[in-house]
Amino acid sequence: MGGMARGLEQAEHSGQLVIGDMVFPCSVLSDGTRILTQSDFMTGMGMYYSGWVAKNKPADQPADLPHFLAFESLKPFIDKHLGDLQSIVVKYRTEKGSVAHGIKAEIIPKICEVWLDADEEIKLGKRQKQIAQKAKMIIRALAHVGIIALVDEATGYQEIRNKEALRALLDAFLQKEFAAWAKRFPDDFYKEMFRLRGLAWNKLSVKRPLYIGRLTNDVVYERLAPGILEELQHRNPRDEKGRRPHKHHQYLTEDVGHPALAQHLHAVIGLMRASSNWQQFHDMLDKAFPKRGSVMQIELFSE
Repeated sequence: MGGMARGLEQAEHSGQLVIGDMVFPCSVLSDGTRILTQSDFMTGMGMYYSGWVAKNKPADQPADLPHFLAFESLKPFIDKHLGDLQSIVVKYRTEKGSVAHGIKAEIIPKICEVWLDADEEIKLGKRQKQIAQKAKMIIRALAHVGIIALVDEATGYQEIRNKEALRALLDAFLQKEFAAWAKRFPDDFYKEMFRLRGLAWNKLSVKRPLYIGRLTNDVVYERLAPGILEELQHRNPRDEKGRRPHKHHQYLTEDVGHPALAQHLHAVIGLMRASSNWQQFHDMLDKAFPKRGSVMQIELFSE
């Protein structure tokens, strides 16, 4: 491969994007760019470059005009929707290492708008009319799901994005080393928990039934943020006697973790005070603060 190919981003996740009866191979590059392969996009849209595109391209077309826009009939609508054409097509390396040309996924809707405007405002030929119909199908599909989300789902990158977002959240909530102990759980939290569980409360006693720790995990840490409890258990493992050397809250960060804990505890204590028994409290807790698990629901497509 020549020197021109050096420094190109590599396709790390690949798949097939299916819209109606159209299939578009797509990839996510090493820098996070989502792309559709140019040649496959043209094939899926019914643009056959061999012969037909060459005959229909304008004589004065710019050298960097992509083949799928190289039609005289589209000229009035290209500047309106696309502007700078140089950023549409990018060179990249496939997962096998060969050099390919791709279209940035977020530009696909704009390309479709070019064809839709052309179809509305001028008389297209039979072949071009078919392309405009496919463009309409894509636009309709994207009205429900963003192109970024579609590519991420098709390539499996959605799971990677979720893991990366989860890791960023854990880094914000938790510090790597435990901090000095400080009182973080108000007495009212345990006083109300004991009341709802039918236990005698003694403010001066630090002895509590073992299952109180499990209840605290259920009520607090499993609902604080995705993956928090699992990460805390990993960073603060039990010793040979089954005890944890530190309190989980000693690993929370001062700027994010502790404020989130304080806010959650304040709301939980309010639910406890409004409840007559544990079941009533737990039902309200599940509605107000459902368990977060280890999976983040994130928005994958933005304007």
